[in-house]
Amino acid sequence: MTSALPHTDIETATLGHFLDTGFMAPSVQALQPGPRILGPALTVRLHGDDGAALVDALSQAERGQVIVIDRCGDLRHACWGAVTTRAALARGVAGAVIDGFITDRSAITAAGFPVWCRGRSPITTKPRGIGGDVNIPVTCGGVPVRPGDLVLADESGVAVLDPAAAEAHLDRARQMQADETAVLARLDAGETLAEITRPVPARRRSARG
Repeated sequence: MTSALPHTDIETATLGHFLDTGFMAPSVQALQPGPRILGPALTVRLHGDDGAALVDALSQAERGQVIVIDRCGDLRHACWGAVTTRAALARGVAGAVIDGFITDRSAITAAGFPVWCRGRSPITTKPRGIGGDVNIPVTCGGVPVRPGDLVLADESGVAVLDPAAAEAHLDRARQMQADETAVLARLDAGETLAEITRPVPARRRSARG
C-alpha cells in the first residue's frame, strides 16, 4: 500500500501509553517541529560513505512512502541534503527517517520536507556503487523495519507498526486522545488530577449484627 494513509492525527506519544516496542531511539528526532507523517516504509541500507543505494531508492519510490535509512552505524557522513530532498518531493515521498546525519538543513526546511535524523554533518556520502540495498529488512534507530511496515513520525519521535496490527493500535490511540480531551476539560473546570485518575473506593458494607 503506497497511497497516503489516514490517522495522521495520531501522536506517537499516545502509542507510547500502551506500546513498549517499535519506537526508534529518542535521538532520532524531527529536523523541524510540526510535521507528522504516516506511510509505508521504503527501506534503504547504506554503508559508510557510499550513497548509491539511496539514488536507486529515490528513483523507484512511490507516493506516500517513507524512506527509512539504515546507516549501519556510520556517525560521520551525511546521506541526505538539498538534492535528495528535491528528488523525494518529485516522487511524492511523505518523509525520510535516517539513522544518521543530514546536510543542507536550511534547504530541507525551506522545502518543507519532513526529515527525522540524528543530526548534521558537512561530510557527505558519494555514489560509489560499492554496496548498499533497497527494500530489504533493516534496523533504524534500534528498531527492525521491514519494507511496507507503517512508519508514524512526529515531534516526539518515530514509531514503526506492523501493518497487521496497525489499524487496531491507531483506533485505540484515537480513542485515548479523545478521552484526554475530556480530562483536560475537567482539569480546566477545577477537578484535580487525583480526583480524575484515581477510582473512588467502594464504601465498606456495615457488618450485620
